[in-house]
Amino acid sequence: MIDRQTRGVFIIAATPFAEDRSLDLESTDRLVDFYLGCGVSGMTVLGIMGEAQKLAPEEALAFLDRVMARVAGRVPVIVGASAGGLDPMRRLAHAAMEKGAAGVMVAPPSGLGTEAAVRGYFAQVCEALGPDVPVCVQDFPQATGVKISTATIRALAGHEQVVMLKHEDWPGLNKITAIREGEAAGGPRLSILCGNGGLFLPQELSRGADGAMTGYAFPEMLVEVVRRHAAGDVDGAEDVFDAHLPLVRYEQQIGAGLAVRKEILRRRGAIASAAVRLPGPSLTPADRADIERLLGRLEARLG
Repeated sequence: MIDRQTRGVFIIAATPFAEDRSLDLESTDRLVDFYLGCGVSGMTVLGIMGEAQKLAPEEALAFLDRVMARVAGRVPVIVGASAGGLDPMRRLAHAAMEKGAAGVMVAPPSGLGTEAAVRGYFAQVCEALGPDVPVCVQDFPQATGVKISTATIRALAGHEQVVMLKHEDWPGLNKITAIREGEAAGGPRLSILCGNGGLFLPQELSRGADGAMTGYAFPEMLVEVVRRHAAGDVDGAEDVFDAHLPLVRYEQQIGAGLAVRKEILRRRGAIASAAVRLPGPSLTPADRADIERLLGRLEARLG
């Protein structure tokens, strides 16, 4: 189970589709093997990057079954359980836990306009899921439109089930600092894993983050940066990160990044097709030329 001390790199898994955009379970096996081979600490499935909102319920469960069978308990798996209502959220969360998940990730629904509404919502989530389901709160206002203040995050940490924060606020470095300062003053600790493609990972680690939860197509870079930073080699961690920064930045384009990431995963042999379900981004020949050049420069830089 995930807990308040969980650290490392939980890769946000893509969901592979065939060229006709049907679920590709054979590529799911390949993708899991690829992520594990990169040394990730865990995986997160059925998230926003995983196109969970484009899956039918039976597809989501089929994908989850395949991932859990392939992982076979080697690393913990967090399952995105955000839903329009608490009943479907509870059903998915409990099904995931029965299959061996380590916890679930929940983002606030759009329309929660006040701090009181956010706190009330997560109180309902905790009650609905029950005490045996560890919860990771996803703080991603760029996607949800919901701002969660530091004070509210500290309040949410008071729920026994809320053990982790997926931090994706932007700018958000001072939020990490404030959360850790609040814990030092006696508040309950949260594991903090950061998203946003890893774009600010070295600085987030220096502010007190425990690792990454994102989907960059070179997970081994995230693993190495977190490992070096934890060992005290802060400059070495930044050197590793800096070699990848042009590609990290390119992947992080709003509206196109998922297609870029899937294309790189395809080129790396992790999935058979880079197909994104509609509505979704597609790449132009110029985009593919950019990717080719960036990959070539990265390869040359890494030797």
